[in-house]
Amino acid sequence: MTAQAQPQDTIDAFHLLIEALKLNDIDTIYTLPGIPITDLTRISQAEGMRVIAFRHEQNAGNAAAAAGFLTQKPGICLTVSAPGFLNGLTALANATTNCFPMILISGSSEREIVDLQQGDYEEMVQLAIAKPHCKAAYRVLHAEDIGVGIARAIRTAVSGRPGGVYLDLPAKLFTQTLEAQAGRQSLIKVVDPAPRQIPAPDAVQRAIGLLKSAKRPLVLLGKGAAYARADAQIREFIEKTGIPYLPMSMAKGLLPDTHAQSASAARSYVLAEADVVMLVGARLNWLLSHGKGKTWGGASAKDAGKQKFIQVDISPVEADSNVAIAAPVVGDIGSCMSALLDGVRSGWSKPPADWTGAIAERKDKNLTKMAETLAKDPSPMNFHSALNVIREAVKARPDMMVVNEGANTLDFARSIVDMYEPRRRLDAGTWGIMGIGMGYSIAAAVTTGKPVIAIEGDSAFGFSGMEVETICRYNLPVCVIVFNNNGVYKGTDVNPRGGDVAPTVFVKDARYEMMMQAFGGVGVRAATPAELRRALDEAVTSGKPTLINAIIDETAGTESGRITSLNPSAAKKKTA
Repeated sequence: MTAQAQPQDTIDAFHLLIEALKLNDIDTIYTLPGIPITDLTRISQAEGMRVIAFRHEQNAGNAAAAAGFLTQKPGICLTVSAPGFLNGLTALANATTNCFPMILISGSSEREIVDLQQGDYEEMVQLAIAKPHCKAAYRVLHAEDIGVGIARAIRTAVSGRPGGVYLDLPAKLFTQTLEAQAGRQSLIKVVDPAPRQIPAPDAVQRAIGLLKSAKRPLVLLGKGAAYARADAQIREFIEKTGIPYLPMSMAKGLLPDTHAQSASAARSYVLAEADVVMLVGARLNWLLSHGKGKTWGGASAKDAGKQKFIQVDISPVEADSNVAIAAPVVGDIGSCMSALLDGVRSGWSKPPADWTGAIAERKDKNLTKMAETLAKDPSPMNFHSALNVIREAVKARPDMMVVNEGANTLDFARSIVDMYEPRRRLDAGTWGIMGIGMGYSIAAAVTTGKPVIAIEGDSAFGFSGMEVETICRYNLPVCVIVFNNNGVYKGTDVNPRGGDVAPTVFVKDARYEMMMQAFGGVGVRAATPAELRRALDEAVTSGKPTLINAIIDETAGTESGRITSLNPSAAKKKTA
């Protein structure tokens, strides 16, 4: 059907859905139009919602997930049925893993045909497929239930540990109508969807007692701490106690990376040597070696170190998932940190000087070494010399958004590019996946209005690179910097049998910047730090969609970056 004016005394499901979203202060939809949602996208725009249309549903879903993280409201991804739904499902699963609130709304085929497997257009049992990959999955069959469906999806997405929700809307639903007043009365304004969860007083006292006993305490901040927006409480707690802290990559900026108590430049030392570690919105998953092994001073990969852990988390089942948690503090992070802060306001002794002094000594040594490396000007550029340009740009504009993905590009940027403000960095997250770059960048630009720098490995860029057209279409202030070293990890692999190129090698000297030029944006090839600096400064100043093709030494980089140990072939080589 085409969008048509409806009678004054009735309201159809298209408009009920839109009004349900607007009633709950959701004003943006990330989508790719098609059957059966094309008219829904048109009507949404006509009713004042912002509709950002992508070239691939996975990228739209990634944008919705990032928007959820940045706004604490569920990002909305709208897709067509079957293949479009599956494309969006990848982003939904990733959002749930990352604890980003998101709602994937997909049109679907008719139940009576799908349930008898009679071969409908894009037939698929989408609800059943979605359930294992998100917090919850719901289906709305009747227009009068749209308000309940949206309310349940919103509350589920943001309450407790945030995550993804799937909402299934069969095509027949959209043409249903209700009497206008009854329809609007069926809508629900969700009240307090993510209520505070106050930690138990005895849990707080147990944690404080353990911290007081520590000789080598450490606070470890995860992206859950950034999402919680408890910035003031976290900073006051750290500064009041004097405890060194270590941010995970998306928690960078909760306190400036240049803060005196930051232990990032002594990461290996503090993880192995700390005796009490307080996790704040961080999980002991693979990114932290499951709390075991040499990272934590353990004798072997399966042995835990001697640390005792405090875990501040909204989920009670997170504790003990890999190692024993001596003091779980369960509640929303803002309430937990406020309670902990109250407990250290008087009679608190700063950590021993031998601990903080040892950290400072290692920090100074490592930062000096890093400064020497960044001062070099190799030709062609390597990761360090190119990232140093971005480091300087972010220091000059700390409010800019940084999106980062790749292998070496991610690993080096995480340690080189300092962040100064919270929630200014988005990256590959818990799964460590590729393909989030353009979706996250678009969401960052749409939700914040700030300049965005997307730091992309050339392999990672390939997953979502066509969205540069979307960036140009909406004239977003995104500067994509492709670190071009001619391949996955590096561009030097050779097929020992001749013939086809090696599987990790790309077209040599690819002109990525021409992709942006093709859609009316600015494309620049930069072979030196000076050229990169000039192009980046112009992009930030102008706000124009820009792609900088940064030429990197093709021998730079290591296989799988810093997670080479996870590569089975690498493990095999070690035992050979």
